[in-house]
Amino acid sequence: MEFRFINAFNTRPKLKGYKHAKESYLKRIRWAVSLFYFGMGLCFATWASRIPDIKASLHLSESDLGSILFALPFGQLMVMPFSGKLVTKYGSHKILLIALALYAIALTNLGLAEKPWQLSLGLFLFGIFGNLSNIAVNTQGVYTEGLFKRTIMSSFHGAWSTAGFSGALIGIAMLALKLSPFQHFVIAALIVFVLMAANYKYLIRAKEKKSSEKKKFFAKPDGVLLWLGIIGFCCMASEGVMFDWSGVYFKEIVKAPGPLVILGYTSFMIMMASGRFLGDRLIHKYGRKRVLQISGLLISTGLFTSVFLPYLIPSTLAFMLVGLGVSTIVPTVYSIAGKNATVAPGEALTIVSSVSFLGFLMGPPVIGFIAEAAGLQFSFAFIGIFGVLIAFMASRIKAIQ
Repeated sequence: MEFRFINAFNTRPKLKGYKHAKESYLKRIRWAVSLFYFGMGLCFATWASRIPDIKASLHLSESDLGSILFALPFGQLMVMPFSGKLVTKYGSHKILLIALALYAIALTNLGLAEKPWQLSLGLFLFGIFGNLSNIAVNTQGVYTEGLFKRTIMSSFHGAWSTAGFSGALIGIAMLALKLSPFQHFVIAALIVFVLMAANYKYLIRAKEKKSSEKKKFFAKPDGVLLWLGIIGFCCMASEGVMFDWSGVYFKEIVKAPGPLVILGYTSFMIMMASGRFLGDRLIHKYGRKRVLQISGLLISTGLFTSVFLPYLIPSTLAFMLVGLGVSTIVPTVYSIAGKNATVAPGEALTIVSSVSFLGFLMGPPVIGFIAEAAGLQFSFAFIGIFGVLIAFMASRIKAIQ
């Protein structure tokens, strides 16, 4: 099936060769790509900030919410075999433009849900367009990092995290103004469309070279990429739990009063964003392996602390450790995958990010089931084990230096 309508968005780059472009133009490209990361992060953070309200309005229990949240990874799984191929065939700049627009529209539809099945359908579509946006934007990130010839991937993910923090603040403002989730989501979508309109022409126009070797549709993935994906899975499962359950944890376990319910999520996002903007320097100084090992241990330390000391100040500090721990793992894993010598960047990122993002999407629903059976604290302790696994796997994979 040919998506000829995609070609309508094809615009020629102002410069014939990026290698000879002025530094100011390269910086503008970097800003543009960063703002697309920001737009994508804002969509997800906006949804995450209103989960408690939607849960209450639909009268959902923890297990009900956990079941519904499975619609997100299911949507991602459905599009996973095609996302990398679409990016490779049509170019990440075209797919990103269309996928992010549909991602923002899907966000607004979540605010219209009046029944659980409607929310499930909305999350299914949200997962599909989120996966396409994720592959395309990270392919743009790999290309841009190649232009600068130094590690900058962490700063792109810092832009995504900054959007998460911004989304939390906007969420507080929307609650104060007593706006409905739908009104809130429409405002966020409009912001994303403005960012896209101002920056799409600076995306890198590049198509990956097609391999002459015919591959099976469900070919066995590269072993290194699979292990990198598992590291990403463990990290993003921890990250997803912070997004979807931190507010519930602070409300039901920490017993935070009133507006302080969002303190755990906010402290987590501040440290994750800060860590990502510092991550490139840390990797340059200490190396990827050591940074990944320390990051994994920070995740475990933070989650276990919040379980054994479920009080306002200790839990806030604990969530800050988790934010610092998850900050550099995924950008590092994506950067390594994008430079794989045998697999095109778009398809390499599809393998790694799809496995990784499954953790982000499946972690929260699993937490719901564990919380229903054994309590929310036990479920956080279970996710805490993942940090130790990250540190162990980082020390065993030879591709990580």
